[in-house]
Amino acid sequence: MGADQNINWRHAAASALDWWHEAGVDTLVDDAPRAWLREPRAAEARPADQIAAPAPAQPAALPDTIDAFETWRIGPGAPEAGWPGAPIAARGNPAADLAIVVDMPERDDGDTLLSGAAGILFDRMLAAIGRDRSSVYLAPLCAIRPMSGQIPADLGPPLAEIALHRLALCRPRRLLLMGNAASRALLGVNAAAGRGCLHVLNHAGGQAETVASFPPRFLLEQPTRKAEAWKDLQLVAGGLA
Repeated sequence: MGADQNINWRHAAASALDWWHEAGVDTLVDDAPRAWLREPRAAEARPADQIAAPAPAQPAALPDTIDAFETWRIGPGAPEAGWPGAPIAARGNPAADLAIVVDMPERDDGDTLLSGAAGILFDRMLAAIGRDRSSVYLAPLCAIRPMSGQIPADLGPPLAEIALHRLALCRPRRLLLMGNAASRALLGVNAAAGRGCLHVLNHAGGQAETVASFPPRFLLEQPTRKAEAWKDLQLVAGGLA
């Protein structure tokens, strides 16, 4: 009796969702059986004059200064603003020649990105290339961590557009993408497939030489990949003061 009183059910549910996603289950299913292979029935035809196409919504213009943009990014107008949890803002120097984008806040982050166990490794990685958090601009692709730990597919394109707008405002020379979601959003490939070389990423303010790599959390779980991550860091640092 009382054996489950200390269980964090929110964390347990999120861990279960992560497990199913890693297992390849990314489609919701029902209790009732469904004929997945059956051809879909054609929609019933309707007279053309009964179908009124809605006018496409015009997206609101994003703020055109970095300070105004970052205020908007964690405000009620951001795409993930209605999610549970508080958004975590970008930190560091917006004028830095190196920007870093992570997928999302970690589960143990407080009010700062990478403030938990993964952050210790992150700080060591920065120190290895002569940097610290004050000499980079660290930002999340998604400002609030989804409960599932996975960014919804339909949110990928708007988050990519927002990330590109941030880059156009701060104009870093180099960009480090740490994680699959960030790499897919901005390069169109997973981190493992995109790492090992410099990509040229174009944005409205110019372009940034970009490196894809693993997030610190992954390296804590898979320490044998640290050698690859070190090569990525050397690519990032090459040519920068």
